[in-house]
Amino acid sequence: MKFNTEQQKAVAHKDGALLVLAGPGSGKTAVITHRTQKLIQEYQVAPSSILVVTFTKAAARQMKERFLNLTGEKNTAVTFGTFHGIFYAILRQAYGITSKNIASEDEKYRILKELLHKTSMDVDDENDLIESLSREISMVKNERIPLSHYYSASCPDEEFRRIYENYERILHGRRLLDFDDLMVYCYKLFQKHPDILAAWQKKFRYILIDEFQDVNQIQYDIVRLLALPENNLFLVGDDDQSIYRFRGAKPEIMLHVPKDYPGMEQLILKQNYRCSGEIVEKSQNLIRWNDARFDKQLETENPKGKVIECRTFENESEETSWMIKSIQKDLEEGCPCREIAVLFRTNVGSRMSVERMMEYNLPFTMRDVLPNLYEHWLARNMVSYMKLAMGGRGRSDFLAIMNRPNRYLSREAFYEKEMPFEILYQFYEGKEWMCDRIEKFEHDIKIMKNMNPYAAINYIRYGIGYDEYLKEYADYRRIKVDELYDILREIQESAKGYQTYQEWFDYMEEYKEKLKEHADRIRLQTEAVTISTLHSAKGLEFERVYILDVNEGSIPYHKAVLDVEIEEERRMFYVGMTRAKKELHLYSVEERFGKQLKTSRFLDEIEEAPKKQKV
Repeated sequence: MKFNTEQQKAVAHKDGALLVLAGPGSGKTAVITHRTQKLIQEYQVAPSSILVVTFTKAAARQMKERFLNLTGEKNTAVTFGTFHGIFYAILRQAYGITSKNIASEDEKYRILKELLHKTSMDVDDENDLIESLSREISMVKNERIPLSHYYSASCPDEEFRRIYENYERILHGRRLLDFDDLMVYCYKLFQKHPDILAAWQKKFRYILIDEFQDVNQIQYDIVRLLALPENNLFLVGDDDQSIYRFRGAKPEIMLHVPKDYPGMEQLILKQNYRCSGEIVEKSQNLIRWNDARFDKQLETENPKGKVIECRTFENESEETSWMIKSIQKDLEEGCPCREIAVLFRTNVGSRMSVERMMEYNLPFTMRDVLPNLYEHWLARNMVSYMKLAMGGRGRSDFLAIMNRPNRYLSREAFYEKEMPFEILYQFYEGKEWMCDRIEKFEHDIKIMKNMNPYAAINYIRYGIGYDEYLKEYADYRRIKVDELYDILREIQESAKGYQTYQEWFDYMEEYKEKLKEHADRIRLQTEAVTISTLHSAKGLEFERVYILDVNEGSIPYHKAVLDVEIEEERRMFYVGMTRAKKELHLYSVEERFGKQLKTSRFLDEIEEAPKKQKV
């Protein structure tokens, strides 16, 4: 294989610490595998003393296969693995733990769900909250934050601390470790037992880490211990592609490495072999607006190629229609489905594209879970109101919305499977103020009887006061109410065009069935357009890429307020842009759910880098 000058230097590196800044499409996997081969074949390093770390099992397997193909061997004593896999092996040898001692993510979720049900919290978005709690527990462990100093972003602090302590108690009682504990216990083991650390240091004399920008603090701290005293560290990554802050990965860790290893060599793999000249130039303009980065300018010898298509549409429907027509044209031109990707900032944003692709019978696969807006608890609440308006009196529908907004109704009042309002009046007999509330509830339900679904949701929100309830709920859950309003607006928008509740319900059921059929089909489908979030697209490449909703609030995401958050959003967009080899399409909309939107600031930034490179 023919390497450029920087790649040759990286491959030839033997002893000491080296930081390789590897931009998109710069051939970093080839550099890692060839450097490993050189260590063994030319520098006579024992294969068993080499450790190659990647972030996923799939990447570790792929790296090992590439290495074996390169050397022509059937097996090797080089260790290829993930951080979790390696730390597990170390703990297994030290403490005799087995896979039975490791709590799966499913088990972690089950425990958190169990604990959530024991709290006083009234929660609807249970899965979202469990996911947030799981992430926060990981953060406390990985950052080694004292629990008393941690302030939860998901729920009241005392509830979070209680859940955390009980979660730890349950794990301990069942003799289980979660994935984060593998790192915490490994770090403690090395701190307490210098003899065990010395044995592992002697075993792994050469450590190569891929995607180094994705390490979190505890992983880096363990690696630093493991690499002593020789510090033969070969760190490969790109600070411009650090997009997992929510998992504890921060570009600051990578940016500080040269200070931790004075005299450390640095190499920049600045040649991009993947993207057209146009895409390299515009993506470089964008990323140079970031402050927290190593100063570097990538280049390519690839042709300039097509100009990036930046287009603004009146609304999401027009944007999606144009995208569908463009993809059909791509296919007519002979571009394979698998070489086309449609990218979004969040999974929720892909709903209309998924619906239209199913409608036009375009084969697609999703990197993330297929979204079903109609299974969201907000949609279920709307449906419960509508069922009552249609004359239904099911207990479950009453329980779902009886205190949304708060009417101070007790669950005990709903003791029958079918609940006519008369039973409620009887239950609260003599309590005039409660009977007034029930009368207002009944009156609202009657008003909704002949409305279409769109008008009904409008009435529930503003006439009944559901939006006010959401504001209180968001305050309690420490989330932005706008997120809930956006989802509710999307639900309301999707109800447009249906004249009766039943029509809308039938459509929801049909959509659910289509999604299920499609999920089954996806498993058998290799030739398909990829629909993905920007996060999940990292590491992939396609001939033609469409990034939709490039608007303020979507890209960058409305949750990003601080400078560090905006910089991460910029890196995420940069990752999305550099997935494209030949053609890149950036679409935005003028309005969504009746709200005027601004195109993303990033669209201006790709046109011109800042005059002076920031340091």
